[in-house]
Amino acid sequence: MPYLMRVELPDVPGSLGRVASAIGEAGGDIDAIEIVEKRDGYAVDDVLLEIPHGTMPDSIVSACGVLDGVSVLWINRYAAGGNLFLDLEVVESLTEDPSTARDRLVDLLPIAFRVDWAARVTADGGRVVHATDAAPTTFSFEPVTEPVRLPGDDVYVECAAPFGDDVVLMGRRGGPEFLDSELARLEHLLGLAITISR
Repeated sequence: MPYLMRVELPDVPGSLGRVASAIGEAGGDIDAIEIVEKRDGYAVDDVLLEIPHGTMPDSIVSACGVLDGVSVLWINRYAAGGNLFLDLEVVESLTEDPSTARDRLVDLLPIAFRVDWAARVTADGGRVVHATDAAPTTFSFEPVTEPVRLPGDDVYVECAAPFGDDVVLMGRRGGPEFLDSELARLEHLLGLAITISR
């Protein structure tokens, strides 16, 4: 069963190897790793794992948690199909049909950012322009002039970013919180989608 784990570790040689060894010893198999952010001597990585039936994700969290300087920030099932979707693949998909680039980007955001839903709404939040199936049908947020984290609710952590005359919102069930690097990636991809769609 695929799981996605976000882990913070010291940004020094050997740290990732220790984490990989701990995951293997606890019964997990690493399918992919993506560096999400580097800051203050630490790296934040997303690790796509295959965890066999009978192995508890908690055992992998515990195995990583005993490593010096390593913190598991979040772990959850990953239903997006078993691989990480790179930004370059998103852009490539957008260029296949520039006239649908804006809606296509919304469709791809859940895969690229490992979120549960994405939606493009009017700037006042009054109307959904395009959304993925799991997206809410109503939205409430303050005016958005740059990518921002939203308060979310008891179920989702959310973020929003301006998208031309509209706003794009994304939500993750239970976390992890959106990082600055993710907000910057989102802004970049939205800008590319606007350019491609012209």
